Amino acid sequence: MIDVVIVGSGPNGLAAAVVLARAGLSVRVFEAEESIGGGARTLELTEPGFRHDWGSAVHAMAFASPFFQQFGIEKRVPFVVPDVSYGHALDGGQAGIAWRDLARTSDGLGVDGAAWLRLLKPLVDNGQRVAEFVTSPLLPLPTHPLTALSYGLRAIEQGSPLAGLRFRGDVAPAMLAGVYAHSIGRLATLGAGAAGMLLATLAHSVGWAIPVGGSQAITDAMAADFEAHGGVIETGHRIESLDELPAARAVLFDTSARQLAQIAGERLDPSYLRALLRFRMGNAASKVDFALTAPVPWANADLSRTGTVHIGGLRAEVAAAESAVARGQYARSPYVLVSQPSLFDCTRAPAGMHTVWAYTHVPAGSDRDMTEPITAQIERFAPGFRDVILASHATPATELERADANLIGGDIATGAASFAQLLARPVMSSQPWRAAPGLYLCSAATPPGPGVHGMGGFHAARLALRQTFGLPMPSLGS
Repeated sequence: MIDVVIVGSGPNGLAAAVVLARAGLSVRVFEAEESIGGGARTLELTEPGFRHDWGSAVHAMAFASPFFQQFGIEKRVPFVVPDVSYGHALDGGQAGIAWRDLARTSDGLGVDGAAWLRLLKPLVDNGQRVAEFVTSPLLPLPTHPLTALSYGLRAIEQGSPLAGLRFRGDVAPAMLAGVYAHSIGRLATLGAGAAGMLLATLAHSVGWAIPVGGSQAITDAMAADFEAHGGVIETGHRIESLDELPAARAVLFDTSARQLAQIAGERLDPSYLRALLRFRMGNAASKVDFALTAPVPWANADLSRTGTVHIGGLRAEVAAAESAVARGQYARSPYVLVSQPSLFDCTRAPAGMHTVWAYTHVPAGSDRDMTEPITAQIERFAPGFRDVILASHATPATELERADANLIGGDIATGAASFAQLLARPVMSSQPWRAAPGLYLCSAATPPGPGVHGMGGFHAARLALRQTFGLPMPSLGS
């Protein structure tokens, strides 16, 4: 009998695999696709020699995740951390620039600089405590209650109509709108405020890191460690029933809540099964990758100093775009997230060339090719962008789901990031990863939710070690 089976090889599944294999258990991972990594894969999607991140490209949690810290990701994968964490493009060649240096960012915001400092400095000064709070379950009480309170009050404020009252100008509110929109939902919600406050904090503390070689380098580092400790990965093996799995003392699912219900429903307590079936998926992303003959010609040169640019205009315009998607409509002027990692990593494209990925938000289940709307929005803030496009590859929301069954309808968060579903993901519990005796859910459908941080797998594996095997947490260092 195998000790542990893991279904799914995304970052959370691999994090769990690393923990459990290092504890001396026999572990086998089953992956439905032909390549491992889920949202942390790097592929040639446009032209030979152009390497594009299929999912996440810039990793705000790379240095803040407690799992990655214990795993020593910085020693295993080379990263570049740009001086500018993100930029927000505005009309007329203007831009909001979020330098990693908080004071420098404040200085660039003029009349709103002091307000920016008052909002973020208490969190940035305690950045690691913020990360620990956000990546832990809410039950029991947080280890650092004052930091949790400071973060929580700001998330509540910024996830409400009060969000703009601190500011007198337009640039600072637009910059914050850009990070809030990562949550794929209306801006004036607690879920958006919580996600945005974390991203803004990390932008000025550890920075938003870019892995050399692409996100695949993170996946490969975890897989290599897992296999070095006796683990086995089987790709191209889709699991649709528990009966298809070998006998094991514990099974961990790096899957959506709906998939867990389908695979293991008969083994689950009826109340837990109902919670899985009630778990609400969110709206979707539609992605376009570009191969370029030159860098993006931003009207504001400082935008070429960052790996991440938010496009959408002023706060009201970003809010209108996200509200349209929340109503099941396509935005007239969509919010677009752009990453150009080849500015910092020469492995992504042939010499002199560049790669860009961009996505916008669309209604769940959309099959619309968003190449033209995304191109037009980039051209708006980077005149001449069309002239440097060598090739492009569109991945509509429906294609995202076909390539990764976790992303139902193209939902890259594996479940709506509403405040209610951040509290109960998928259930309100001090052990939300436990599905049944010997069964655990470890995906982004559990705390702490979406992102490449491995914490869902870390928490589930630690719980399995204690409950099923009676083993201590192993060392994760090299």
